[in-house]
Amino acid sequence: MTTTLPATAAPTRETPRPASRAGARLRRLNLPAGAAGWIWLAIIIIPIYYILITSFKSQAGYFSQNPLALPSEPTLDNYKMVLANDFGRYFLNSVIVTLGATVPAVAFSFMAAFAIVRGNNRFLKSANTLFLMGLAIPLQATIIPIYLMIIKLHLYDSLLALVLPSIAFAIPLTVLILSNFIRDVPNELFESMRLDGCSEWQTMWRLALPLTKPAIVTVSIYNGLGVWNGFLLPLILTQSPELRVLPLALWSFQGQYSVNIPAVLASVVLTTLPILVLYIIGRRQLVSGLTAGFSK
Repeated sequence: MTTTLPATAAPTRETPRPASRAGARLRRLNLPAGAAGWIWLAIIIIPIYYILITSFKSQAGYFSQNPLALPSEPTLDNYKMVLANDFGRYFLNSVIVTLGATVPAVAFSFMAAFAIVRGNNRFLKSANTLFLMGLAIPLQATIIPIYLMIIKLHLYDSLLALVLPSIAFAIPLTVLILSNFIRDVPNELFESMRLDGCSEWQTMWRLALPLTKPAIVTVSIYNGLGVWNGFLLPLILTQSPELRVLPLALWSFQGQYSVNIPAVLASVVLTTLPILVLYIIGRRQLVSGLTAGFSK
């Protein structure tokens, strides 16, 4: 006689309720951090919005309207006034100084970083320490010796007087970033280039240069922004109006048209616009270069 056991019901998985899912997701949210992020975004966006809309207002409209209200009658007169005050010459001076300081500084720093990473003698190791010591010296502490050296070299009141110190102060950090980035290149690639008969010079330009392109773009943008926004060196080392760079010209323009707030803010917009375009073009390379160079 066979007995049949009663079939047990298969265990059923209880589906979570929508309310519990929503509660768990709400518990995972970091509300204080989200609120702080929105507050920080407002702190950044509101001044930019104010500068931009005010630059399109007339002087009378600026004093009669709400500061954060859109201009009732937008005008380009402020930008025309700025362009009529030799803005093109100041812009060209800034471009010359920025390119003249950034390109040699990055080229020299790349070769120095490659020599420090691939070299084996004691002098190169001490040179790396010397470059690192340069990071501890602020520009403000050396402005008087720089001024005296520029006078001795008969370079005062020239664009070259701005280029040479800018190169010197850009080299230490550039060498640090590029040397850390070159260390991340696998040693097997260098060995394969050596087995193929390439010299160190050929290895540097054919292997290290293409692989360190993100870092080179990073330091180029960083140094370019530092030189472009530099104010102390142009203030101390130049005096002729035709040799002014944009930060110094902006300071002079503000003193001349301090009552005309829309015109001053229009000059701020025109001065900042090249920096914004440069950041938009190289922002991905900038972030990847800063993160990858310090991966070890």
